[in-house]
Parts: sequence; C-alpha cells; structure tokens
Amino acid sequence: MTSNLRAETIFFDSYDNVTVEAYLATTDDENVGGVVVIHHFPGYDEATKEIVRKFAANGYNAICVNLYYRDSPGASSDDAAAAARATGGVADHQLVGDVGAAAAYLRALSNSNQKVGVIGYCSGGRQSVLAACSLDLDAAVDCYGAFVVESRPDTNMTSIVDRLPNLSCPLLGLFGLEDQYPSPEQTETLRTLLTQYGKDFEFHEYEGAGHAFFAADRPSYRPEVATEAWGEIWKFYGHHLSGKK
Repeated sequence: MTSNLRAETIFFDSYDNVTVEAYLATTDDENVGGVVVIHHFPGYDEATKEIVRKFAANGYNAICVNLYYRDSPGASSDDAAAAARATGGVADHQLVGDVGAAAAYLRALSNSNQKVGVIGYCSGGRQSVLAACSLDLDAAVDCYGAFVVESRPDTNMTSIVDRLPNLSCPLLGLFGLEDQYPSPEQTETLRTLLTQYGKDFEFHEYEGAGHAFFAADRPSYRPEVATEAWGEIWKFYGHHLSGKK
C-alpha cells in the first residue's frame, strides 16, 4: 500500500499540561489505525522521523513525541540525548504519559478507526513494552529492547517484569541473535514469562543480526533482515490495527 501523506512538526499539551514537540505524519486514507513511534536513546532524529513517514506512506497515522523536549527545548538531537543520558534517561511515568497523550491525539484525528499501536527501537523497545503494560493499546512492537527483564545500573531503565502481567495487547518482538542488549538468553526469559502469564505474543530472532539491524545509517544495518522484519510488522499491524474498534 502507498498512501498520500502529510508530515509536520506539531506541539501539543501532554498528560501533565506541558507542551511537547512531536513529529506527525498522516495518511489521506479513511478508517485507519495509528502508530506511536518511540525514538531510540540517541533521540528524536531524522532516522526516526523517516520511520514515522514510512508508516503514513503505508496507510497509518503516526506520531513520535520528542521525549527530551521538556529538558532540552530547541537543542540538537545529540545535545538533547547527552543531557538525557546524564540524568539516566526518561522516567517511566513520563514515557507512559507522553505515549498515552500521543495515542489520544491519534484517536482524535478525523480518519482514525480508534485503534492505536506502539513501536520502539533500542531503549524505545523496552518503552514500547512498558507502554503496552500501562495503557490500553491494540498492538505493540519491541525492536531489540533491552532491560525489560533486568535493570541497567545508574539509569531509569529498570526491569519491568512486575508489569508484564498487565500487558494489554498482542506483542511482536524482533531481535538479533548476535545482540547482547538484549541477549538471546534475556529474550528467552521474556518469552518464558509471557507464556507463563498467558499473553498473546510472537518473537522473531534473526541469524547474523545484532543490535540496531534496522538502522540504515549504521554499520549494524542488515538489509535482508530489516526487510524481513518490516514484513512481520506490516502483517502484525495489518491484523491488529485494521477495521473499526
């Protein structure tokens, strides 16, 4: 599917009445699902905005909140990421609040079918799972999110194992077998826990791929793996975000 799209930077009031920056891309199709894109730890960058546009080109409304905007308004992506890193990253309650506000923004669009999914990469993968365990969503995608089943010292990235029983929607996990964060062992632990809790999920693990295999601007990029993984995303969202709620 290829749809006409419009992409723009917007500002809206989030859960705490603080105005935040976001990148929005909308399709001219009707009765469509929405996707909240959570940017990776390096920040709200051009690569992430391209992903937002990619979803709109394929028939979804999509939005990415600049999670670092509160503390670094107007700063470059690199500077904002450095400031966030110095404070341990985005707090979980803020992430959940911003994603919830972004989901509400998508549902309020005139062509929305009221279904919203979330997707995140790297730290955003963990945050995608966190959001799906904290909000009423329709689908979630975790792209190699680390620190879901264990914590990273001196950061806000703590284990969210205790939240997994609250997973509100189907989860798609996409992982590289050569990754260490998360490692295949950590992915297996997550699989075991989700099975134990009776959750709806599917994992795909790829040979010859490590962390950030989606990132076309990095040496870690694996084109064949990324193409296959995108195919899984389109199938997953096509099943869970289509039609009326």
